[in-house]
Amino acid sequence: MIKVVNLEKSFGKQTLFDDISFNINSGEKIGLTGRNGHGKTTLLRMIIGEEHIDSGEIIIPKNYRIGYVTQHINFKAKSVIEEGCRGLPEWDKDNKWKVEKILFGLGFTGDDMLRDPLEFSGGYQVRLNLTKTLVSEPDMLLLDEPTNYLDIISIRWLESYLRQWKGELILITHDRSFMDSVITHTVGIHRQKIRKIEGTTDKLYDQILKEEEIYEKTRINDEKKRKEVELFVSRFRAKARLAGLVQSRVKALEKRQTLDKLEKIKELEFSFNYKPFNAKTLMSVEDISFSYNTDTPIVKDFNLIIRSDDRICVIGKNGRGKTTLLRLLAGDLAPDTGNMSIHANARLGYFAQTNIIKLNSNFTVEEEISASGCEKQTARNIAGAMMFEGDDALKKINVLSGGEKSRVLLGKILAAPSNLIFLDEPTNHLDMESCDALMAAIDSFPGALVMVTHNEMFLHTLANRFIVFQKSGVMIYEGSYSDFLEKIGWEEEKGDDLNSSEDNRRETLYNKKDIRKLRSDIITRRSKEIKPIEDMIAEIESLISEKEQSLKTKNNEIIKVSEDGKSREIETLSKEIHALKKEIDNLFEKYESLNISLDEKRIYFESELKKIDLS
Repeated sequence: MIKVVNLEKSFGKQTLFDDISFNINSGEKIGLTGRNGHGKTTLLRMIIGEEHIDSGEIIIPKNYRIGYVTQHINFKAKSVIEEGCRGLPEWDKDNKWKVEKILFGLGFTGDDMLRDPLEFSGGYQVRLNLTKTLVSEPDMLLLDEPTNYLDIISIRWLESYLRQWKGELILITHDRSFMDSVITHTVGIHRQKIRKIEGTTDKLYDQILKEEEIYEKTRINDEKKRKEVELFVSRFRAKARLAGLVQSRVKALEKRQTLDKLEKIKELEFSFNYKPFNAKTLMSVEDISFSYNTDTPIVKDFNLIIRSDDRICVIGKNGRGKTTLLRLLAGDLAPDTGNMSIHANARLGYFAQTNIIKLNSNFTVEEEISASGCEKQTARNIAGAMMFEGDDALKKINVLSGGEKSRVLLGKILAAPSNLIFLDEPTNHLDMESCDALMAAIDSFPGALVMVTHNEMFLHTLANRFIVFQKSGVMIYEGSYSDFLEKIGWEEEKGDDLNSSEDNRRETLYNKKDIRKLRSDIITRRSKEIKPIEDMIAEIESLISEKEQSLKTKNNEIIKVSEDGKSREIETLSKEIHALKKEIDNLFEKYESLNISLDEKRIYFESELKKIDLS
């Protein structure tokens, strides 16, 4: 059992925890909830000793082992399977099968077992860290947003795994359905305090709502009584015969505790701006295909009709082409073959995490939203809806966190009326409450929606059609997500036992040295061709940062010389500023081009490796 006793923690003027205490008992699986910035990750870091405690203590039993998945990469082995085995306890080093089981569950293939961990994307490297933590069999497992790096198949596998987990667990996630399916108790961080209840998040939020309703009614009633007493005292203070009664009321008033009005908590509250549309069909897609300069198309002979009231979710494992398809539908990419027709009155809104780099780092939140074509006051209202209230709307984009930039992107969609919205994993940087607000906004939007998501609550609640990426190809399913799971299901979860089939593939791989040699050659080529592009991207990122700093300096200089009325210097600085802005724009174009080239290279080499697998 872990005991948190009278814990306090502040950062500057912000108080996170004010004298909080709670226990985590044997076998309890805790869902830790609270808004972004309210201290969830800080609490985990204090438990493992990576964050200083201002006062109070966290009591952990002797020899109690805590497993925490770090984002830090410190790989020492030359293959995925060897690196995974580094997580096994000393007494369990021979049970490599435990590592393989978890690696397969988290989306690695038999082919991946012999690959160098450093060849993988950041998301897969974090999955490998998660594997090492799980196989270490700690007494308590701490998981901070584990689903951010997983696709829907891996999320479903992890959900099942955690339900069977015998030790203690503290879980932070924005995915409410994932949390509720795993936990036994919910701990909520609310107004610098902690509430713990047995049961799901809904039960906790219902309790908090009832408590605050009672508190507010009591406060209003007490305020009313206080005013009545104050009025009595002021009216009869001079009456000698009532002196005793007046004095009694004064003493009672002094003893009465004053309840402060509850501070309003910022919440994401918004709705999409609908552009009326009277026709039935917004978009028609006929036999489109697309590939990144390879023989293997990412999308092949795809057909779709988007109706004016559709709620379409695009689902499947990572790397199958979901984002590519959304970019094609949104007009961000052009198909190689086929036809796409969009109704003349269709108005599109498109959200993608990668679009963060297109935000102007020198703009304020208000200016960036205004750039979508709305009036200043409208932009300020939308900024407020996105939780950038008052002076927060004047923050520069370059000082915002990833989650805040995501909210700016959402704000830009709200700024322009639309009747067809494309969303690519919009919940990644949102907390649970903000995810609820997004789901409500989508549900009330009269137009059509096409969304890539791994969040099964969104799939169950919103979708009426699905574009499903399976191993066998892409299909369109008409109906609810429950019906899909019952009638079709995920191919990765069906048929022969997953681990057995992967074991066979891995055994075949191990026995065929020529195939391994061929794979090694392709991987070497991939490294030689991709590394220079990655270096160029890093160099451009550095240049952009340098130029933006120079631009900031020049802007400060022109303000000063403008105040001094130095016209010649103003003219010189204006030209320099214009040149710098042009350089930055050119660098961003090159940056985007290199990123596209990098994606193409990666997909090409992935397809080459798949050809070997099929052979």
